[in-house]
Amino acid sequence: MSHRLLAATHVLSLLVRKGETVAVAESLTAGLIGAALTGPAGASAAFVGGVVSYATELKERLLGVPAELLEREGAVHPQVAAAMATGVRRLTGSTYGLAATGVAGPDPQDGRAVGTVHLAVSGPDGRVWHRDLRLDGTREEIRQSTVNEAVDLLQGVLEANLGEHSG
Repeated sequence: MSHRLLAATHVLSLLVRKGETVAVAESLTAGLIGAALTGPAGASAAFVGGVVSYATELKERLLGVPAELLEREGAVHPQVAAAMATGVRRLTGSTYGLAATGVAGPDPQDGRAVGTVHLAVSGPDGRVWHRDLRLDGTREEIRQSTVNEAVDLLQGVLEANLGEHSG
């Protein structure tokens, strides 16, 4: 079993154990995080769904990212990731929202370098956890690394909230 499938299986088991759910809001990964989280059998017990908001306009319209934030900072920013995570959690009624925004390349976007990625998890108490990345590699490598980092961030949040640690 691949590391990614093992990690997704573990994340889903943590959610199921507490009767919680997750939804995703993806930009640069365009559904790859959702695909990773639904790889394990039984994923529907904890995975609600997701929004692929590749266009900046959809981040505002579907996920409620403030227009002034998008105008000021562009779509690749830690606050945008946080707003996406909170928006998808609210939209789907899930316990957690997991979001990714960034630049996979080949060209920079909004003045942000290729490999700039921002991840966020929004939790039920309104708390938001961030992970900001500077990834190297091809477009596909950056997208795949983003998926791994996103699942890892969610796992860390869930384990911290359960008082557990991976080993």
